[in-house]
Order: sequence, then structure tokens, then C-alpha cells
Amino acid sequence: LRFDEQVRVVLFKSQVKGVFCAGADLKERAKMDDAEVGEFVRRLRNLMDEIAALPVPTIAAIDGYALGGGLELALACDLRVAASSAKMGLIETTRGLLPGAGGTQRLPRCVGIGLAKELIFTGRQVDGEQAASMGLVNHSVPQNSEGDAAYQRALTLAKEILPQAPFAVKMGKLAINKGMEV
Repeated sequence: LRFDEQVRVVLFKSQVKGVFCAGADLKERAKMDDAEVGEFVRRLRNLMDEIAALPVPTIAAIDGYALGGGLELALACDLRVAASSAKMGLIETTRGLLPGAGGTQRLPRCVGIGLAKELIFTGRQVDGEQAASMGLVNHSVPQNSEGDAAYQRALTLAKEILPQAPFAVKMGKLAINKGMEV
């Protein structure tokens, strides 16, 4: 995707109804030794960084659960749209873990330091409406009978981006991302 000039916007959605991304398989992770866990987390963090570094806008369509690494995936995207019924949270502390794929860096940039600390320390889950009110998602929409309301709104958002000058959109994303590092 990074090198395909035809790609103008990337949408992330799940094919599983009611789940955007449930995060890592903790039963699988429990069977890993320390070296394997370290490699797993490094690879996951690299994947999230690659998604965040895509030169085109990325949109997460959260039509269900986005927990742990699932929310970290959504946070790696530029924009997030959630169904009002979606459930999101960095729940790792409830399992004796730490968000390891960038959530501790991206969540505070999204919602502010104090609220990010509260959400991570408590492992609290929020719905789409709560997420919108705190700035975690750009839009919250009522879920539809097909279970794809967030995807439909994300598609509309992508269609708003498409007519804009591709180079200007790419440079706007780059300027914002680099500016956040200053």
C-alpha cells in the first residue's frame, strides 16, 4: 500500500460481525517465554508503526469490540469512526499487562494525558458515544441492522477525502505527524 500511487485512503474494518479487533490471543501469549513475548510485541509495535506511517489517510471503522491491541490498531489510524454500541478499551492492566503496541503513546495524544492514564490504569471500556465525547473517535453513529454503521460512515468520510489533491493530502498528513513530534 505504501508504494501504490492508486491508493488514496485505507479503511480498516472487520469481517467478523460485532468485533473490530479483540486484540492478542492471551492464551497463546501465556505459552510464550520471555524472548518470544518480546519478539511478538516488537513485531506488533512495528506493524502499528507501519500503519501509522502509511502516506495516505487511514480510517478505522469500529463496528464492535476494539480491545487491547484492537484499540491500538484503531489508534494507529488517522481517523476513527465507531458505532455507538462499539466497546473500546486498553484493557491490558486488567490482565496484568501493559499496552505494548503504541497505545501508551497514541492514546494520550488523542484524549490527553490525564484521561489516557485513567483509561489505562482502570482498563475501562467505553462505548462509541463516550469515545466521541472524549475525542477518541471522530464520529459515533447509531448501529444499523446490518451491523456496519461505522463502516458506512467511514466510507462516506473516505469519499469526502478522495476528491482532494492527493499530494496535498499526503503532505498535510506528513506535516501534522512531524509537527506532533516537535
